[in-house]
Amino acid sequence: MQRTDVIKRTIAEVVEDRRKQLSPGQVFVDAFAEGGFDTRVDYDVTITDSLTSSRRKPRYPSRNMLKVVDLSRDPQEFYWHESPARPGDPAVDGADLRREAANHFHRSPIPPLFTTKAWVQVPDGLWDDPTSFAEFINYRLVVRLATAENVTILRGEGGLLTMPDIARLTDPGPFGSTILSACNEVEQNGSTADGLIINPADYYRLLGSGTLMRDVEENGVFIVRTRLVDPGTAIVGDFGHGALLFDAGRSMISFAEPPPGTFAEPGVALTAEIYERVVLNLPTCFFVVSL
Repeated sequence: MQRTDVIKRTIAEVVEDRRKQLSPGQVFVDAFAEGGFDTRVDYDVTITDSLTSSRRKPRYPSRNMLKVVDLSRDPQEFYWHESPARPGDPAVDGADLRREAANHFHRSPIPPLFTTKAWVQVPDGLWDDPTSFAEFINYRLVVRLATAENVTILRGEGGLLTMPDIARLTDPGPFGSTILSACNEVEQNGSTADGLIINPADYYRLLGSGTLMRDVEENGVFIVRTRLVDPGTAIVGDFGHGALLFDAGRSMISFAEPPPGTFAEPGVALTAEIYERVVLNLPTCFFVVSL
């Protein structure tokens, strides 16, 4: 290899290392300095997973509940999942004590990933201040994208709240709480409830009226607060072993023309996209509860 080729390769490696160390906003601002309003940046990471919060009190997104499978780095075609016993199935030894012993085992192809998209309108002239422009992308566009990601994971087509295999639980039973009742049901199915997704209104109502939320957290249950779960309901489940988030491991940010009705007034707009889909390995270990 000639010396000039070595130098060129070294420079390219330095540039690539710098890109990996920069935030999504900084990478886009660097590209904007050359491309202007035609700039489009394709990232080889999922940018909603690339920023750390500076809040003293973090509020975690739904993605933090799930085991993420980055298909760009861990390619696979199939995933395993189970379904409960069906009426008329032959008797299975031990199923009276271990319900999961009667489950059916399946292999399915990974379903097509959904595109999650978000938009922001850039304040006029903000692009003239690289630092402020990068911060705006990081903490407005990427944060909006994280909210859109919650929709994909929870309420969108294929989201947890639309999955017919997840049972509804309305009876608090002897525990006095449907949340605790669901935690018990998960364990009766051979797993452990390690996650709770709840509306902030219910979280703070329960926090202010007793010890349930503190008890649940102290018992090792990870709590996500989001408006996207309807007030009066929550999702309880074994997120660590019973669900997967298939992730393309790539993202995109560009200037674009937004669809009608996206903003209250005209202006320069940025859009961002990621590509992902949640699936359940153990649907019997998830419950939507009525509080």
